[in-house]
Amino acid sequence: MSDDLADFFEENTHWVDSKGNTTSVKPPKPPKSRREMRRRRNVRRRKTIIVLTMVVAVLVVVIAGGFFGVRALRAIRDRNDGDTYSVQDYSGQGYGSVEFTVSQGESPSSIAKRLVEAEVVKSADAFTGVSSGMTLYPGTYQLRKHMPASSVAAILSDQSKAEGFLDVNAGERVSDVIKKAAALSEIDESEFQKIIDAKGEGILPAEAGGNFEGWLEPGKYDVKGLGSAQKILKTIVDKRVSKLNEMHVPTGNERQRLLIIASIAEAEVNSSDYYGKVTRVILNRLDRDMTLGMDSTTAYGLGINGTQLTNAQLNDSSNKYNTRVNKGLTPTPISNPGDSAIQAAMNPEQGDWLYFVTVNLSTGETKFTTGSVEEQNAQFEQYVKEYKDNNKSAN
Repeated sequence: MSDDLADFFEENTHWVDSKGNTTSVKPPKPPKSRREMRRRRNVRRRKTIIVLTMVVAVLVVVIAGGFFGVRALRAIRDRNDGDTYSVQDYSGQGYGSVEFTVSQGESPSSIAKRLVEAEVVKSADAFTGVSSGMTLYPGTYQLRKHMPASSVAAILSDQSKAEGFLDVNAGERVSDVIKKAAALSEIDESEFQKIIDAKGEGILPAEAGGNFEGWLEPGKYDVKGLGSAQKILKTIVDKRVSKLNEMHVPTGNERQRLLIIASIAEAEVNSSDYYGKVTRVILNRLDRDMTLGMDSTTAYGLGINGTQLTNAQLNDSSNKYNTRVNKGLTPTPISNPGDSAIQAAMNPEQGDWLYFVTVNLSTGETKFTTGSVEEQNAQFEQYVKEYKDNNKSAN
């Protein structure tokens, strides 16, 4: 009972104010039972818990608001170049010369870090800030030390200023690719030739038969960064094999056959709209035991352009790539076909076409014959005349 009475009197000790005045006429009535006293204690505890909970909630809101407020202020500060707390940057034109290479797929933060290490820009934040939203192209660039970050970003986002990257284009021959690779990498062309003469040992797949033609994947390559002819050729061939696998091109001899057909289609017409028809022409002629009659193949065998062919060369059967006189496909592809030509070789259009003529060299317009053999021969003669007429007017 003593504890209960103590609680009661503790609860009701403030009967007078600070001046000694009585605050109530009568003291509160004592509780009638212990149950009532316990009820009052529970009410007080709940009130205390509620108050503490509200205090904690307010503190959390204040702390969170302060944290995010500071972050927002920092973001605003970083965006304001004229702010007194702006990131460190150089001014002026810089000095000296720095050769700087951006790798394929390299992140802006990585580029920024290396620019600081090369003493080109003063801080990584300065560069990432001004280059945000820009496309930074791979390649080797000529820069200077102590350049403003904005000037560096302008150069690295201008693809025309990139050096040292090789463009392998669809339809190019290996010989042309090698010349460009040697010039850009500053590796002697003889180093590439040694690998070609060794039939690409350790680089080419077995179905290539030791010949690189058709096995160079179109795209951009950091030939200067790769550093050796072996690495350059292996990188390009590996990418070709990977792409063919992604496209589900059949393996083995069928893969080489499809590359040959695709390369001829790529060389014969300059528009992907015609690849499907040209591949069907090739298959139709093979099915009829006809010669392919493609001048592009004959020119390839001689290492010249099709416009340089003579009648004697067109009738020379010793040229294994002369499909005017030799039946069947060529021994190897005659160029590095792109994806569209390869897809067309795998899925040729349906038709009875046996001949086609590019009647307009300016637009690339190409016409295909159809119908009986006699009808197609007549149409072919008509298209040849149209080609000659257009060619005369062009001259």
